[in-house]
Amino acid sequence: MTMKLYCFGESGSAYKAALALQMSGLDWEPVKVDFFNGETRTPEYRRDINEMGEAPVLVDGDVKLTQSGVIQMYVSEKTGRFGGATPDEAREVLRWVFWDNHKLSSMAGVTRFLANFLPEEKRPAEVIAFNKGRLHNAYQVLDGHLQGRDWIVGDAPTNADFSCCGYLFYPEPFGFDRADWPGIDRWLSNLQALDGWKHPYDLMPGSPADRA
Repeated sequence: MTMKLYCFGESGSAYKAALALQMSGLDWEPVKVDFFNGETRTPEYRRDINEMGEAPVLVDGDVKLTQSGVIQMYVSEKTGRFGGATPDEAREVLRWVFWDNHKLSSMAGVTRFLANFLPEEKRPAEVIAFNKGRLHNAYQVLDGHLQGRDWIVGDAPTNADFSCCGYLFYPEPFGFDRADWPGIDRWLSNLQALDGWKHPYDLMPGSPADRA
């Protein structure tokens, strides 16, 4: 049975789940969530898809999962891949997934939305500037960790990589220029070189061009 991932191209959180599925070889297909027209805020979506009113959501038969990190764990359970080769690595993968959700993707997602997807007159300049400062610190942590490493944990890509890259391939400006961070830049190139890798706007339905 083909798994369904409720997602949309603009979502870095959805991309984390979609990329893990794409790299796993599992049979899956994306289902577009019309986020920008309010689908996730409807009573029907919260009743039938996700009570939290969020994407991504993975449906695999009777299994329904939300939150990108949980979906990534499920992919690892089904395939034995991306979760870390040893118990020590598995804990390290989780450490970086949790760090990303708290320090990197949370800030990147909000900042990118505020700076690009709100009407220009409603973009809060002081909040955006503050968030960019927080993001700069996160980039420093990630770039420093990647010095001399091809991957965040171990010798192969894991959910730590798929999580931390969630927002870093997007073209919209939110305080990240990969040319400024050589460790991150090299690591992102490693991800792009993986067989089957796709940009979020190619992997999932939906992009700003659809609303232009």
